Amino acid sequence: MNLPNKLTVLRIILVPFYIFFLLMPSVPHHYLIALIIFCAASYTDHLDGKIARKYNMITDFGKFADPLADKIMIVAALACFVQLGLSDAVTLTIIISREFMVTAMRLVASSNGKVVAANNWGKAKTISQIAAVILVLLLQYLSELHSFNVISFADTAAVTNGFWLVGNIALWISAALTVISGVIYIVENFEFIKTAK
Repeated sequence: MNLPNKLTVLRIILVPFYIFFLLMPSVPHHYLIALIIFCAASYTDHLDGKIARKYNMITDFGKFADPLADKIMIVAALACFVQLGLSDAVTLTIIISREFMVTAMRLVASSNGKVVAANNWGKAKTISQIAAVILVLLLQYLSELHSFNVISFADTAAVTNGFWLVGNIALWISAALTVISGVIYIVENFEFIKTAK
């Protein structure tokens, strides 16, 4: 297994760790720990692709596992947000539905010997999802610091509600980009759906 593929596998391995800390409010600074682990996992996404392209280390395993690792990383974070009341299930459902749809289309294309490559909209979707998750974790860590009396807010309820609103706006922007990129994938690759047997 080459280095890019090892980084992809590492990204998947890191997921249970940030889930653990994200869902463990009894651990001091748990949002910060989850944020650091999520950022490390996100960076492997950038690094594995860069190394694979630069050193011509692109493999069939990487083509399959890399987008799968991205989906696991994002969906896991959003599922935790729903459980913690930081997001609603609609956002998660939209993103999961799009990922299933595009993955199914890629499988159909693959069965016909075609490869559906990621486009700029797909990359924008992934970046927006990662940015939204990081923003939510960062804002929640600021709230956690407030609970430790490290920082103080003049109006705690207003700031807490504001953090929730800003985080959800970011998540809805990423959901919108997710839908747009999914529609574009379907339009650009509709021929694979029409010729599917």
